[in-house]
Amino acid sequence: MNRNEEQHLIDGPAGTLELLVTQADNPGALAVICHPHPLHGGTMHNKVVSTLMRGARDLGANTVRFNFRGVGQSTGEHADGVGEIDDCQAVIDWAQSRFPGLPLWLMGFSFGGYVAAAAAGAQADWPQRVVLVAPSVEKLPFADLMPLPGPVSVMMGEADDVVASQAVFDLLEGKPQVNVVRFADTGHFFHGKLVELKAAVEDVLR
Repeated sequence: MNRNEEQHLIDGPAGTLELLVTQADNPGALAVICHPHPLHGGTMHNKVVSTLMRGARDLGANTVRFNFRGVGQSTGEHADGVGEIDDCQAVIDWAQSRFPGLPLWLMGFSFGGYVAAAAAGAQADWPQRVVLVAPSVEKLPFADLMPLPGPVSVMMGEADDVVASQAVFDLLEGKPQVNVVRFADTGHFFHGKLVELKAAVEDVLR
């Protein structure tokens, strides 16, 4: 854990939720970041999640990473995305009461990309920024979220070995308000491409 990062335990819909929070000196936004699949080793310490956090933090946002139910110190059991959307909403509610008045940036990776997109649609106002990295579009009902009600940026490797790249391109590329950024020769976890990913994320967050 970074020395500038605080751990919090908050009440969630299925028990305790574990959060890591960074604070900017003069924050211009509030970034909430969702991690990949809990049953496949996904946690808020994932390298792509950390890259999203650093991109938002370096642009002056307060950031909140959190573990979904059943991961780390978050209690409860995996709930196929439905409960995890509720977890995300609980974190957004806590963060907005802790840091009121900041524009919301909602981000997620893989499973967390689906959760972030679904949670974005549940807000009274579409978040100022929504960034999805390799969002899960086949194993989760992402198509049911279409058309997305606001602008989204999607970061997608062209050689993804977990989420079929073409499925993401077919569903999202060229759709209204969707900006797809392709990464050549890049797998699901952006090995060797995290520097490029951070730069691309900062470009769309600016």
